Amino acid sequence: MIRKFSTSAARLTASSAVKGAGRVLAVLALSGAAVGAAHAQQQQAPAAAAAPATARNGNGPVKIGFVNTERIFRDAAPAKAAQAKIEADFKKRDADLQDMAARLRTMSDQLDKDSAVLSDADRTRRQRELSDLDKDFQRKRREFQEDLNQRRNEELSQILERANRVIKQIAEQENYDLILQEAVVVSPRVDITDKVLAALNAGAK
Repeated sequence: MIRKFSTSAARLTASSAVKGAGRVLAVLALSGAAVGAAHAQQQQAPAAAAAPATARNGNGPVKIGFVNTERIFRDAAPAKAAQAKIEADFKKRDADLQDMAARLRTMSDQLDKDSAVLSDADRTRRQRELSDLDKDFQRKRREFQEDLNQRRNEELSQILERANRVIKQIAEQENYDLILQEAVVVSPRVDITDKVLAALNAGAK
């Protein structure tokens, strides 16, 4: 869509672009949405955990456990290392976006200040320059967010795979029959998240 800029419209566009620039890296914490994406890639992954028997089958008690996957993504050493690596890798692109946002703000303010003394031709030219910079900024910001999300989901998927291997080992060593990753109500007696975290952190050293 081709946008026609008045002086005030140009200023509004730059202002909204600057506000939308917000430091993406400041909110790199592993979010619920990202966790969901990683879960979708690992639909058949082992669930998680441990606890006293809560049911019986034909062969005797069934041992059930639970692992809080969100805590794994948030607190595990591999997850923290992945987050730090992502921040480092995307730092320059984030800084470049902030520079573009600052340029947009400066150009918009200057255009508003000079508008009264500009000829129609000069005003139109500077509005066009502002519009072009805004389009470029929006494109780069969109690409940045897409690349960041993809990278984060890749890292989460790898962490989930590592966690599932640890969970499987615990299940085999301690004879768990059922391990869950999601539950409405969980007793602390069946939560072995700390045990999984300890194993992941030890493996990260």
